[in-house]
Amino acid sequence: MECDQPRMTGERLAGYINSLPDRRARTALARSCGSRHWVDAMLAARPFPSDAALFAAAEREWWALRREDWLEAFGNHPRIGERASDPWARSEQAGVRGAGAGAGDETRAALAQGNREYEDRFGYVFLICATGKSAGEMLDALRGRLANDPATELRVAAGEQAKITRLRLDKVTAS
Repeated sequence: MECDQPRMTGERLAGYINSLPDRRARTALARSCGSRHWVDAMLAARPFPSDAALFAAAEREWWALRREDWLEAFGNHPRIGERASDPWARSEQAGVRGAGAGAGDETRAALAQGNREYEDRFGYVFLICATGKSAGEMLDALRGRLANDPATELRVAAGEQAKITRLRLDKVTAS
């Protein structure tokens, strides 16, 4: 599944999220997005009449958050190319570490260097919806985004988080 082509889910996700007790719903939503305020807003928006309404609420609540909330969510992601403990992050970054198709040593070193430059420039982890992207594509994006001014880059990174959240929400009922 590509970042820009999320799977349609019918109505199973909304029903599942609606049926969970608050504590379990909080855990499920937090796997999709690491912002506590986003999770709180999503819990308050329940029940969702449909998956489309849930996805619309996720998008609306994400863009209503403050910079600090976005940074909290960004901080829940591993650096591109680093070994992730979360199975979803490992799967999303398969283009870097995947068997056979993974990046070579030179590309991994360039990603590590780019991650350091990015964090020095912007103060947070480089965030990209990595699903379906090769290491080279991620490296090209990282290098291109280093030229952004801080305000533009924050919006770009927030857009990438929104894509990641959408994809991860789609995985909630599968886990």
